Amino acid sequence: MANDITTDILIIGTGIAGAIAGAKLAQKGLKVAFLESGKRIDRFDAVETFWDAKIKVPESAYPNDPTASHPVSHKIEDFYQQMGPENFKSTYIKVVGGTTWHWLGTTLRNVPADFKLKSLYGHAVDWPFDYDALEPFYLAAEQEIGVAGDSAEDLGSPRSGDFPMPMIPMTYLDKQFATALDGSKYQVRSTPQGRNSTFHADRPECCGNASCIPICPIQAKYDATVHVKQAEDAGAVVYDQTTATRLNLGADGQIASVDFRRADGSTGTATGKVVVVAAHAIETPRLLLNSAQDGAENGIANSSDQVGRNLMDHPSKLSWAEAPEPVWPYRGPLSTSGIENVRDGEFRKDRAAFRIEIGNDGHSWPTGAPLSTASDLAQSGLRGEELDAAIKDKTSRHIRLASLVEQSPDAENRVTLDPDKKDANGMPLPRIHFDYSEYTRGGLDAAQEAHDEVFAALGATNVNHSPDIQGAGHVIGTVRMGTDATSAVVDSDLRSFDHRNLFLLGSGTFPTSATANPSLTIAALSLRAVDAIAASVR
Repeated sequence: MANDITTDILIIGTGIAGAIAGAKLAQKGLKVAFLESGKRIDRFDAVETFWDAKIKVPESAYPNDPTASHPVSHKIEDFYQQMGPENFKSTYIKVVGGTTWHWLGTTLRNVPADFKLKSLYGHAVDWPFDYDALEPFYLAAEQEIGVAGDSAEDLGSPRSGDFPMPMIPMTYLDKQFATALDGSKYQVRSTPQGRNSTFHADRPECCGNASCIPICPIQAKYDATVHVKQAEDAGAVVYDQTTATRLNLGADGQIASVDFRRADGSTGTATGKVVVVAAHAIETPRLLLNSAQDGAENGIANSSDQVGRNLMDHPSKLSWAEAPEPVWPYRGPLSTSGIENVRDGEFRKDRAAFRIEIGNDGHSWPTGAPLSTASDLAQSGLRGEELDAAIKDKTSRHIRLASLVEQSPDAENRVTLDPDKKDANGMPLPRIHFDYSEYTRGGLDAAQEAHDEVFAALGATNVNHSPDIQGAGHVIGTVRMGTDATSAVVDSDLRSFDHRNLFLLGSGTFPTSATANPSLTIAALSLRAVDAIAASVR
């Protein structure tokens, strides 16, 4: 096995950001190599692993090897060294294809105002370009992923073309929400999703396995292995179980090489004319900060002191209740509709916006239902036919809402390196300082009020709101883009201000979190960066 890798474009990470860019660059005839910490996943094996797992969380279908360790939801403090005052709760996995293996599939665009929060509402910062500059790339990303959606509904984000597939049909449960809320300020609409509603791109249509998180057993849902394969078909090479540990500077201030360590303990060096770090918003700053050296004393790409700062999520308000009549949850994708018309308005001068996701998954997220329902009813003394009837009645009426709230960028919410604890590759574990601003907390409070109004319109009873702020599984910020090298890490092409042959892709580059699930915006930004990356090679 050669200990050196030489290529035109070296991409660190095979998630949606790196895989889409890598596929497009390889298709241009450029030599592309990927370094990926994790393994290749066999879908059938992963489904079995999940079935057999004693604790079922989004990460349980996947390996968590010492040399590709990652956070897990139920033991979040094993990996993240949490410094408070709040815990950061969102996770990711390290496998070929990245965290799209267990994403929900929601592919919303940001709304135009999300790019101009500072100019419109005096809060946070503006993006270095506006919605119109990204719109063609949103359209292209929807084609690449294969998004099913209602082309007649722009959901506040004007469109220049149609979705590649018709929408996933609303569930019976969605329709009950829509009917109850008709004429109110809450508009129920089909959610655009990266899953097939018809046979598309050699993959089958969704058949409603209801296990989108953690794994779609038939790959009706897009994951980044689609683009990893496209990249490999065009000549790219994937080095799996190979972790980048340090970026090395050359005399010219460019990235000269990348040190790596394989799972078997062997090490080597990779060189590329251009280096692309697409390792998600915790691992990207972790690698840059671990690469401090002469000429980059504060870490690579960090002359602004912004690397690791402005960590964000979509802190979520989780609520659940019982509908008066059966709505038949526990069927279909975990969410197929939402309320998107509350994502913008003058209120953003004072508090955060949110989107409301309507769940098809009953009470499984908040309580572990339907198993917990059966257990509770049995403990109440019911048996036999009475128990059977009570389980059917209760579970048929379970409803839940989750509001994803925009989080303010805050320089003190940050990822740094733990001074003592290291992983098996010798990399310091990420240390996280995290809190929520009053602006964000105001959005969480408003979301709870909205949930109460929605439940009231349905005539729901037994309304519950989780006292805990939930993570959305979205890791945002930490290597923000901007127009000024003193306050941002990358420019609008996602190129490092400090090192002209270094690009950083992914949600780490978002200046603000907005309210949309981030994957579609990640994909659009990667597509937008392709020409700048290609031109840098030549």
